[in-house]
Amino acid sequence: MSSSTPAPASARPVRVLLVEDDELMRRSFTVALERYGYRVKAAADGLTGLELFRDGGGHGDGNGDGHGHGHGHGDEHAPGDGGFDLLILDVMLPGLDGIGLCRRVRETSLVPILMMSARGDGLDIVAGLEAGADDYVVKPVDTYVLVARIRSLLRRATYAPSAGGAAGPAAGEEGPPPSGGDLLVFGDLTLDTGGLEVFVSGSPVALTPTELKLLLEFAAHPGVVLERHTLLRNVWDYGWDGDSRVVDLCVQRLRRKLGRDRIETVRGFGYKLRR
Repeated sequence: MSSSTPAPASARPVRVLLVEDDELMRRSFTVALERYGYRVKAAADGLTGLELFRDGGGHGDGNGDGHGHGHGHGDEHAPGDGGFDLLILDVMLPGLDGIGLCRRVRETSLVPILMMSARGDGLDIVAGLEAGADDYVVKPVDTYVLVARIRSLLRRATYAPSAGGAAGPAAGEEGPPPSGGDLLVFGDLTLDTGGLEVFVSGSPVALTPTELKLLLEFAAHPGVVLERHTLLRNVWDYGWDGDSRVVDLCVQRLRRKLGRDRIETVRGFGYKLRR
């Protein structure tokens, strides 16, 4: 794997949970990401990864084999995110595979998830995205490509509410609370652009960072057909021709949460948000 100049250190290191069963790859990814300033904890199987996620990775230093690499503790994180800013999950894992692990994490958290597949198999990719992953890479992957995908996911996460999900209205209130931002209304869908919260028929809906950024992109162009390559560029930060399946699967997840008729497919062109 190639590498380049590390990114400047931030005030709080980004915490990454890496779950990869190949020992050489696990150690190589850990060393490479730490060179870029990321704080990595690693696990060799899905069940260990799930345990690390649930307890926030523990409190001590580690060795990249289920214990991780620590540089201090005490960072603040929202409930349900496991204390991590991002998860990198291999698809093929012993015990609990990466797709199953992704589903288990999504039961309680909206933390960004990047899947890795050694085969580039279409079924693996689709299953991972349907399980709630935000993006994927195919192994072998160069360090600079992996870091670019991580940075893109973290940029998307800055659009999102806390990883515990969108907060609902105050007790006794109906609909979205005032936030100082614009309230965009499309039928029974309300998007609070100030609080970055989403409501359907007055009830809060929790979206992942990628789902929220995709919805924001649609809401900025209501009634306008957005092509897949435009969405790949604006939401996923792909500067090249990416896999349009990530768009299709994310749209499907949005439809399940917002209603199937809210986002319309324009065959041969793309998607649009119905006014």
